Amino acid sequence: MKAIQYTELAPGLRISKVLTGLWQIADMERDGQLLDPHRTAEAMLPYVQAGLSTFDMADHYGSAEVIAGTFQKKYGLQYPCQMLTKWVPKPGKCTKEEVRAAVQHALDRLQTAKIDLLQFHCWNYLDPVWLDQLFWLQELKEEGLIGYLGLTNFDAAHLRMVCATGIPVVSNQVCHSLIDGRAAGEMAEVCREFGVKILAFGTLAGGFLSDKWLGREEPSIDNGATWSQMKYMRFIDAAGGWDRFQSLLQDVEKVARKHGVSIANVATKYIMDQDFVGGVIIGARLGQSAHIEETLQLFSFELDEEDRKVIHIAAQALDPIPGDCGDEYRKPPFLTASGDLSHHLDAMPKPYEMVHGPGGTVKVFSGTPWEGMAGYCRAVRKGNRISVSGTTATHGDKMIGGKDPAAQATFVLDKIEGAIVSLGGKLEDVIQTRIFVNDVDSWEPVAKAHGKRFVGIQPANTLVEAKLVGEGYLVEIEAEAEL
Repeated sequence: MKAIQYTELAPGLRISKVLTGLWQIADMERDGQLLDPHRTAEAMLPYVQAGLSTFDMADHYGSAEVIAGTFQKKYGLQYPCQMLTKWVPKPGKCTKEEVRAAVQHALDRLQTAKIDLLQFHCWNYLDPVWLDQLFWLQELKEEGLIGYLGLTNFDAAHLRMVCATGIPVVSNQVCHSLIDGRAAGEMAEVCREFGVKILAFGTLAGGFLSDKWLGREEPSIDNGATWSQMKYMRFIDAAGGWDRFQSLLQDVEKVARKHGVSIANVATKYIMDQDFVGGVIIGARLGQSAHIEETLQLFSFELDEEDRKVIHIAAQALDPIPGDCGDEYRKPPFLTASGDLSHHLDAMPKPYEMVHGPGGTVKVFSGTPWEGMAGYCRAVRKGNRISVSGTTATHGDKMIGGKDPAAQATFVLDKIEGAIVSLGGKLEDVIQTRIFVNDVDSWEPVAKAHGKRFVGIQPANTLVEAKLVGEGYLVEIEAEAEL
């Protein structure tokens, strides 16, 4: 068997190409009974002894961080390993102190002085507090509490925005499998451009991409199913249903037979070999089922060009999963275990606070210095009409998106949509947009960002070249909406 492969995710952060995911800790604790951290930590030891030295977890994966910290305290010197975790804050307002407290909580649970990689999740791009949170995390990284920053479930446009703004992220953890190929599109292009690696989860679709399910009847997930199975059955349904999924399994099984390995091995290897993928995450039910030997089979064979062609054609026969990476957590259809966000969130706060004005108007302010100085609001509603001021990529004293016109336009459109939503409207209510670019050479990436946001809505639109006020601003957009 060949040696286990590793990825230099960043200078000083070398991770195993196959990461062990601990999300199923939360599922194992569904009944409210926490796992014994000492006994469960012992179940991590065989993975590390086999060379699978990287573990992925999150603040909401039950007691996963506590178990990992228990392992670190007992075995960390003898068996160095990498502990990757996530911070998934609730939507809504946040302070710098709350960010520090969240990081310190993870440090305490992991029993470490520095988090190897902290991955950040944003629920709502329309509320710019997520940018504040990332800037504050960057400060904690500079302070030495965090080794590196990553993202989780970011789409391509917002990954571009983060990178172009200069926030040093090294990874984006997203769903990526033979069923869900969204990451292989624009996401891969952005990753290559900015040197970011994908950490792929869902590669085995909750275990459905395995020999166990070949030729089996479609399962009922109403009773006794794990959260992973409930979630990935929704992906299978979105991709065309059980019969078409069975056709995929049959084709992958032919490749697996050729190499004397499992369907799971082939499905994982195909994703793992893609150049923009830094690692694949395979879930473990610690103390219940390890599958270490089967995982190590990933390093015993190589897919050739004919294998990849067979698999590619089989995967392309499925319907594409709608939207971009991470959309399943932000907009319907919610491809989550519950089919909505009820097991994640109670409510989604409005991005901006409404202020009542004269003549029955209601306004919102985005907090830019220009609003107070020049005496205007970000958007105003009177009756069923909402007017949004010319909006640039300004966030407090910062400019978002750097010198990337598409990144600036994405943030501008977030602010516009956030203002409209805060005033009781929605993006589909927009009937007119006007775009001003500082340099006509920027028109195409800006227009594409607008086109992606307004696909299916198609308001009246004007785009012109105009000298913008303020150094570095590449685009300004205003909008009109009618409810």
